[in-house]
Amino acid sequence: MFISSAFAQSAPAAGGDMMSSIGSMLPLLLMFVVLYFVMIRPQMKRQKETRNMLAALAKGDEVATAGGVLGKITELGDQYMTLEIAAGVNVRVQRNAVVQVLPKGTVK
Repeated sequence: MFISSAFAQSAPAAGGDMMSSIGSMLPLLLMFVVLYFVMIRPQMKRQKETRNMLAALAKGDEVATAGGVLGKITELGDQYMTLEIAAGVNVRVQRNAVVQVLPKGTVK
């Protein structure tokens, strides 16, 4: 009486309508491409720059560490280096702790 008749929708044929399935995947693919160019690619570029900076460290360079210590490199090893932070005061730190190479004459 008050309820109208319900009719079932017909299902699409199997294997047909390939454009519909590609169209539904398009937003997901577009989101991945944007994520790659906005987040992943710049991070990889920063890691490459840091790796090159650490490889180019040499004795006599003035550096800043992650802890905020400024010093001049007096000894350099594969994993550790010695920084002279004041006259006669040497500190041994990990090579990965270096975050920036400073211009010559910054540390006195």
